Amino acid sequence: MSRLSPDLMQPENSRSAMPAAPILILLSAPIASIDVARTAPPFAGDPRVLGLDLLQRTIIAARRAGYGRIFSLARDHPVPPGIATIPDWSHLDSALVPTQIAPLLIAPAAVLSETDWLERLAEMRIEPAAWASSPHRIVMLTEAAVPDALAVLQTDGGAYDLTAVQDRLTRRFGSPAEIPVGIDPIVVATPMDVRIAERRLLHGLVKDTDGFMARHVERPLSLQISRYLAPTAVTPNQISMVSVAVGLSGAPFFLSALWPWQTVGALLLLAHSILDGCDGELARLKFQESRWGGVLDFWGDNIVHMVTFSCMAAGWSMTADAAWPLLLGAAAVLGNLSSATFVYWRLMRVKNDSGPLFTSVTTAPNRRLARVLDAASRRDFIYLVLFLALFGKSNWFLLLASLGAPIFFFFLVFLAMRERLTNMPTTSGA
Repeated sequence: MSRLSPDLMQPENSRSAMPAAPILILLSAPIASIDVARTAPPFAGDPRVLGLDLLQRTIIAARRAGYGRIFSLARDHPVPPGIATIPDWSHLDSALVPTQIAPLLIAPAAVLSETDWLERLAEMRIEPAAWASSPHRIVMLTEAAVPDALAVLQTDGGAYDLTAVQDRLTRRFGSPAEIPVGIDPIVVATPMDVRIAERRLLHGLVKDTDGFMARHVERPLSLQISRYLAPTAVTPNQISMVSVAVGLSGAPFFLSALWPWQTVGALLLLAHSILDGCDGELARLKFQESRWGGVLDFWGDNIVHMVTFSCMAAGWSMTADAAWPLLLGAAAVLGNLSSATFVYWRLMRVKNDSGPLFTSVTTAPNRRLARVLDAASRRDFIYLVLFLALFGKSNWFLLLASLGAPIFFFFLVFLAMRERLTNMPTTSGA
């Protein structure tokens, strides 16, 4: 089996014609188990993974990855709307008029479809090979090879499972090119595969931008909550509202100078942070991302922070019987509000693509200062609040915030001005 060279794994260059959207073919016939040690019986129907049937997940993921049409090669197997049923390969040949011939991706109906590897397959070039394969998982046919492949797959009663498809294509075209190692879909053939699929999807929700504590404390907890919420009718926006409510309920505890009350407030703030991870996780698991959800998540977090700063300032002012702590609270709140408004207006308001609404406080996240500001914007500060609250000293964090929030805003503006100057076109003298 030959391996695809790096240059053949790249998308077509801009001078080439726009490639046709790939077509996805799902085989409903069961395949031999990849793991011979498995003894569990196969599913009788379409398995459900984290709130979605596999076919529903496939339809949404394939559409997002840019696939054109989806066919199911099945005689008596019901399919959801969005998939066209064909009884055999000859009917597919008839359905694909010459102007609609496109690369074909053939996979078991029980494959766990994920947008990432579907996109990579759609962009991958396998020429000069006629086809590429990952044994027992997927087959990719080039546009030019489709007519001959369909004829071979229809002869002698037809090939209706992936093993038979691969055998016939090998006899016709020779050994396939190898699918890159990073593209490794799994097949949910037995009930034990569901847990494997769940772990795969949940692991994919971990963000590279998570802070140290978020990655090792909050994310494991939020993933387990999301796992239990996914099969329910709970929506990501509902989780966002609950998260904001929990955070706001913790703020009044900082009016007290006593460490038990401050600790309760800090724990509720931590619970808010954990739940705040669940809304995005649930949205990505069930393909329910929305612009409104991103806006709610962003401003909900900032409102909780600003109300918490205000309560810290009010509590400190009452304890000290002085007004100056209110000035610290005002500095922290205004710095937070200014930074949030600046980031929203400059980056989030104009964002129209389908990716996450907020990923960085700047348009150039790879610069050193941008990385520092992104790190400062993460929620790991909550653990400092919790530590100080254990000693009844959460007002010390307010002192830090009253200095840090305005400085953070200043550096945001500075970085934006530097980016603007860098991107300005230069003019040469006559």
